[in-house]
Amino acid sequence: MKEYKMRRGEYLEERMPDLKGSIEEYFGTVSGTEEVNGHELYVVEEPENPVFERIVAGAASYDGKKDKLAVHFEERPAEEVIADGDAEAAADAVDAKNDFLLEATGRDAKSRRDSMKRAVEDESPDY
Repeated sequence: MKEYKMRRGEYLEERMPDLKGSIEEYFGTVSGTEEVNGHELYVVEEPENPVFERIVAGAASYDGKKDKLAVHFEERPAEEVIADGDAEAAADAVDAKNDFLLEATGRDAKSRRDSMKRAVEDESPDY
């Protein structure tokens, strides 16, 4: 499960007021919810794109902090996707993930990677 921060001064509920609707628009019908690490997240059991097996996404709320977007994409192995002739769907899956994360967080892929690198660096012990 990855958690993504919003841009400074922005909030998830402002960027995506209908988070469930946005998840359905990008990935398919939400089949229910699931509690993950104390957060109630939406589950798409049968995503429209054949590359995805299952998607769990929603708002991760923390006391005194801004909500983060929590997402977990379960994907089929690349060899299986290619063998089934769904190679084109793989490109669409990457686009769907990136477009969804950009709309939700206001950060492009490079900005999200840089932010995660900084978070890992902050957690490393000082010697």
